[in-house]
Amino acid sequence: MNRFISTLRRPLTTIVIILTLFLMVISKKIAVLSADPKGEKNCPPLFPQYMDENGKNMQIFMEEPQHQIEWKQVGGMINDASCLNATSVYGIAHIQSEKDIHEALTYARNNDLKVTMSGAKHSMGGHAFYKGAVVLDMLGYNKILLNESERTVTVQSGATWHDIQNLLHPKYAVKAMQSTDIFTVGGSISVNAHGMDHQVGALSRTIRSLNLMLPDGTVKKVSRTENSELFRLVVGGYGMFGVILDVELEITDNEIYTSKRLITDYKEFPQLFEQDISKNTDIGLMYMHLSTSPSSFLEEMIVYSYEKIHESDLSIPPLGEVGSVKLRRFAINIAKYGSVFKRFKWWSEKYLEPKMESCSITRNQAMKDGEACLVSRNEPMHDSVKYTKNRIPNDTDILHEYFVPRDQFISFVDGMRTLFQEQKTNVLNASVRVVHAEENFLSYAPQDSFSIVLYINQSTDDTGNEKMKKITQDLIDLTLEHKGRFFLPYQLHFTPEQLEAAYPELQEFTLLKKQYDPEEILTSTFYEKYFR
Repeated sequence: MNRFISTLRRPLTTIVIILTLFLMVISKKIAVLSADPKGEKNCPPLFPQYMDENGKNMQIFMEEPQHQIEWKQVGGMINDASCLNATSVYGIAHIQSEKDIHEALTYARNNDLKVTMSGAKHSMGGHAFYKGAVVLDMLGYNKILLNESERTVTVQSGATWHDIQNLLHPKYAVKAMQSTDIFTVGGSISVNAHGMDHQVGALSRTIRSLNLMLPDGTVKKVSRTENSELFRLVVGGYGMFGVILDVELEITDNEIYTSKRLITDYKEFPQLFEQDISKNTDIGLMYMHLSTSPSSFLEEMIVYSYEKIHESDLSIPPLGEVGSVKLRRFAINIAKYGSVFKRFKWWSEKYLEPKMESCSITRNQAMKDGEACLVSRNEPMHDSVKYTKNRIPNDTDILHEYFVPRDQFISFVDGMRTLFQEQKTNVLNASVRVVHAEENFLSYAPQDSFSIVLYINQSTDDTGNEKMKKITQDLIDLTLEHKGRFFLPYQLHFTPEQLEAAYPELQEFTLLKKQYDPEEILTSTFYEKYFR
């Protein structure tokens, strides 16, 4: 009997050991996928030529001591949110005043150096730096002044939208910004950012005026009516014409919205937008997510809308930070590992997230629609997306954005789906936004368009880079076939021919750049690769 029991115990013990080891492996994997990052990732550079040849710091020699620049970093490396653009720079200047900017520009001119501007560094193609350049770190240049009588806010270019929202809340809100708040105002103007307000459009429409320091150190006030050519060049001009000092932005009331979700088919969306959404002036914010689940890939869509309610006796609580960071990070990262997890992610977005939605404003339950989810305008955009940073090795997530005329949307999505399926692209998120025709010089939307924002995972080795290069170029070709354009702040995988086909204004833009900056002091990896 004892021998029989002993015989049974051996396989049971083996099973227990295997299960224990399996749970240990799973627990470790979960920990990695949800863990906070430990500093910045160290990825192999996509373009090794932009690093220092021997990997050592470049040295700074102060030939003109009267220019007392406060150096945040002497020599060394800088990178952006992609982790793939490590670049050796001359140094990083800590900017806190207009005088600091003037002295840095003077020092660069006198020492035959290039200058770039850096904020949150979420552009992913070396737009904020260049090999051997003096980098102006603008984050310390961040004063904000509210003018209630004019309903404007004057902001130094290094301030983030997070800072601005904290100042305006609870009475006011910005009119236009990205859907997340991590970016600086200067960076947002340089790309003419747009976001969730489909009525207002891009940031340029909310700018009253801005002050700009030209490469020679002179300062000009720029607006639609004053130095208007320069205004059209600076907005969406990627920092090539001057250093933005401050900007006067229009603000609006921090309205209270009812948060709604509608699940629909992507083919129904253009008509839904034209007949219902665009005509409802009470819808203040709106965006869409396309399914990344294999069973409904880029077919099913969730329309998120925020509709104004006309009640005045509701109190608005203070802004809070987004919670459940580790859980959100895990949900994004686990979807990188196969179709089962992608199906679960989409299912949870449809059915679990609505139950977990943060509805900060409460009302009397006896009132009409007492169960509605109410939020203020500031809340959906008050998100610093900490959950997008992770500790996964050999891994990065790359943004893409494509703008297509609204009547081309369905055909474009169909073509995009085919490309992704053929190339087995690991798409983590696909959002749709509404943009209007923009009049800045390098306009990404010369006509009313829908914007498709993609978040794509890749490995950071040569294989991952080559796959990303191919899908990028194929997506651009698809966009051009649909009479659209692609957004320029992302990875530099596009060809010069694709750039010129999308932006026929490029040659004139380059000529005007040399007119305003004849020594081409202001530059970037992006500019040096395509404009020289």
